[in-house]
Amino acid sequence: MTGAGDELADWFRRHWSDEIPFNLHTGMVVRAWGPDAVEIELPYDHALSAHEGIFHGGMLAALIDTTGTGAVMAGHDYRKGSRVSTVSMTVAYMAAVPFESAVARGQAVHRGGRLHHADVTVRAASGTLLARGSVVVSISGKRAGAPDLPPA
Repeated sequence: MTGAGDELADWFRRHWSDEIPFNLHTGMVVRAWGPDAVEIELPYDHALSAHEGIFHGGMLAALIDTTGTGAVMAGHDYRKGSRVSTVSMTVAYMAAVPFESAVARGQAVHRGGRLHHADVTVRAASGTLLARGSVVVSISGKRAGAPDLPPA
């Protein structure tokens, strides 16, 4: 989608980067945001750990949710709505790497009318596979604060 859809895609990238309190609190950084893929980095912080130097598994799950949802929104047809919520998520943990940032890459693999699916891979900064996940989101209605699309 071009034109007004681009404006909404830009708004969502800014929103993910600069306005979602959880993303800001955890230090998540949007490294790439496009219709083909989204990449988000979670810098290691002791406050996010379960054991010395190791991310709490819930943080990797949150990173998968955030990245998968972003991947859907980055290439979404906003005429179908802009209020997004997670319906389901699966996570498979593969490894733990101490004191390294985690980098998630997500891609939308199915865009439906209301339900959309994304796959996410999480790697340590050194490249080690940390986790894989899939996210299903529902999109309908208008997200509060998002710009309006002009009539077609």
